[in-house]
Amino acid sequence: MMRVMLFVGTNIAVLLLVNVILFIVQGVFHVRLGNYSSLLLMAAVFGMGGSFISLAISKWVAKRTTGAQVITEPRNESERWLLDTVRAEAQKAGIGMPEVAVYEAADMNAFATGMSRNNALVAVSTGLLQSMDRNQVQAVLGHEISHVANGDMVTMGLIQGVLNTFVIFFARIIGTLVDNALSGNRNSESNSGGFFYFIIVMVLQVALGFLASLIVMWFSRRREFRADAGGARLAGRDNMISALQRLAGNQGAQADLPKAIQAFGISDGGGLGRLTASHPPLEERIAALRAGAA
Repeated sequence: MMRVMLFVGTNIAVLLLVNVILFIVQGVFHVRLGNYSSLLLMAAVFGMGGSFISLAISKWVAKRTTGAQVITEPRNESERWLLDTVRAEAQKAGIGMPEVAVYEAADMNAFATGMSRNNALVAVSTGLLQSMDRNQVQAVLGHEISHVANGDMVTMGLIQGVLNTFVIFFARIIGTLVDNALSGNRNSESNSGGFFYFIIVMVLQVALGFLASLIVMWFSRRREFRADAGGARLAGRDNMISALQRLAGNQGAQADLPKAIQAFGISDGGGLGRLTASHPPLEERIAALRAGAA
């Protein structure tokens, strides 16, 4: 789940900065709040831009957040096996060799991120390497390679960009209506609104952004089944099922991740807040793999 929440979290941070810039631009270029076509165009530029900036810096953010160390030269047999396995699976999936990294964490986790199929990062935790056998690790790597091969991050960037656009647009439309109602329409001819309008828009953007995140998480849950199927093709269905079963026996380890990136890992997506989970429950993923085999 690390892959998803890291992207969403970075996107939210970028979007907040974008909003400050957008208020300034609105004032400088005198974009009236009632000019809906101009506002929608500006929202699209900043909304899509914020999303793809998040995508472009996703590898850097992932490394900084987790402390992942990229393997440039293998220092031992385990790292050599890790590089060889990723290289073989990447070739089989038809993508360029991603960067391979290991980060210190007791929980069993892995993630993949990056700007494109040929410019990606695959990282695994030390806990995963220590707690799973190589067949299971190979399956987890196949799952992450499949995310890259399927273009999930780019697709998510497009979806998030469209949602950002509408969040920015409707937050300002609703904010204008609320501000005018509370001020007795004294601000109806304002170019950019006042401080109170700014606060209203920021609150609305958080609320609308949360609703938009539910759509992103729904999309993420659907893509997990496809990545599981890809992992089964690359590493064997039995190995993929075995890896998920191993994770199911270790539920709760996700709490060891930093809060901002908990949803980027590979653990269970059940329990509290099913709608906000980036992954389906592990039992559903295992059942889907078994149904596919049948």
